[in-house]
Amino acid sequence: MGKRADFLAANRGRRAPMPGFVLLVRERGDGDPAMRYGITVTKKIGGAVIRNRMKRRFRVLARELLPVHGVAGADHVLIGRSEGIERDFGLLRGELEKALHKVMSRPVGETPPRRGSSKDKRKASTGSARMGAGESAKP
Repeated sequence: MGKRADFLAANRGRRAPMPGFVLLVRERGDGDPAMRYGITVTKKIGGAVIRNRMKRRFRVLARELLPVHGVAGADHVLIGRSEGIERDFGLLRGELEKALHKVMSRPVGETPPRRGSSKDKRKASTGSARMGAGESAKP
């Protein structure tokens, strides 16, 4: 994958967060059974040496596991997390297998339930009265 639009489209697909990375998978629906992958590691993770090391590790994992466990006709995106920098390669391999199985187990149209948004939480909390210092609750 090389175009920014492909990465943004994958962000609307299914996701499987793991300690070392986040896996995004989105079926393209264009009839092409080819599996594509992309890797993203931001500057927040570290300098160029660290980012390139993570990308090399992710590339090896993707080439090894996607042909076996990947979704045919889909885009796969690995987003690096800071916990993945010094993570054991065997652990990363196991996490990617687990993430691919997790994504495959969910039906195509189904998205995981979303947690309540912060806006909903604010509405719920504004309904209660707050007491300041020295105030007491009256029955």
